[in-house]
Amino acid sequence: MSFDFPVEVVREGTVNIVVPRFESFRRGVWDYVFSRAPVFYNPRMRVCRDVAVLALQSYQRIVNRELKVSEPLAGCGVRGIRFAKEVNGISAVYINDINEQAYKLAQHNIQLNNLANRVFASNEDANLFLARYAAPKKRFDFIDIDPFGSPTPYLDSAIRALRDGGLIALTATDLAPLCGVYPKVALRKYGGLSLRTEYCHEIAVRLLAGSLAMMAAKHEIGVRIVFSHSTDHYVRLYALINYGAKRADESLGDIGFILHCFKCFHREFHKSVMLAQNMACPECGSTMKFAGPLWLGGIVDREFCSLMEENLRSLKHINDSRVARIISLVKEEANAPATYYVIDKICDKIGVPIPPIKSVINHIREMGFTATRTHFHDRGIKTNAPASAVVRAVKDSVGH
Repeated sequence: MSFDFPVEVVREGTVNIVVPRFESFRRGVWDYVFSRAPVFYNPRMRVCRDVAVLALQSYQRIVNRELKVSEPLAGCGVRGIRFAKEVNGISAVYINDINEQAYKLAQHNIQLNNLANRVFASNEDANLFLARYAAPKKRFDFIDIDPFGSPTPYLDSAIRALRDGGLIALTATDLAPLCGVYPKVALRKYGGLSLRTEYCHEIAVRLLAGSLAMMAAKHEIGVRIVFSHSTDHYVRLYALINYGAKRADESLGDIGFILHCFKCFHREFHKSVMLAQNMACPECGSTMKFAGPLWLGGIVDREFCSLMEENLRSLKHINDSRVARIISLVKEEANAPATYYVIDKICDKIGVPIPPIKSVINHIREMGFTATRTHFHDRGIKTNAPASAVVRAVKDSVGH
């Protein structure tokens, strides 16, 4: 097949994929060339796709049945093709893209990998595509929403096209609104205000999860987050959905607000749909700021992480050390409380040198609290200790 633009073949996982030759579209050293190419493919998202393969295989092992999978925003089709080739127990993968050139390239890639009997491409609007599978016996077991920007325009149709007990994966790349640079944009898109704190990437995940839970509740569907991570320029989550008004109400019980004191690092969590304005910090008396409403429930399941680790050991073609590190750190923080403390931020505030993070963790544990590292930040610590105890642990660690 010939294309109207220069192409090349790349190897990812166990598949060969024809993609645009990006150097032909580059205009400068810092140019984000992937968005200008006629068909979207981002090699930097390979880690995200590797993790998705592991998550889908873990889900298949849990439900122990053949899965019908969908990717409504497929680009060149690499993600869906990898699902079909690398995950055991996949009966069919339906990929779609509104871009006609992407559709043609995806069709070519399906043929290239000899998957025409299991991977099916279409060329229409993503919401229209998903709406075609909203009837009870047509629904998907797994839907992967991986847009350029926010996934929220596709949440409603994706939830309706997912069967009871199905798994949904969401990517959000619009971190400026989610991380507090544009809080009103976050409110408009995700239904909650963001806040520019040192743990803003976790707030981003929780805003995305809260948006999913609120949308699902409208259809009397509950959600349970089984895995999430923040990597590079995006946040990502995987959630199981369960039909029933009771499940929806239980999910709404995990919606609330995070209150943060920018003076002393104190933070609080309120599972409530209403929040009093201008709440004073109980530690220092400063006015606290808030993020939300957002998801305050769990954002990772430890057993699901263990399954992903097992699958990683058996899939030899996924050998990027970052994948193993992400899963390991996420698993370690599975039972940790919400938010984290960044040691550098505390040291800057109180004017002391930055101590080794291991020393701070040990001091917190010696006080009788839990403490663990977090994948969200290299210098971050998740702990149930109050802010005052964390600051004391930092001071005690200086010079040790």
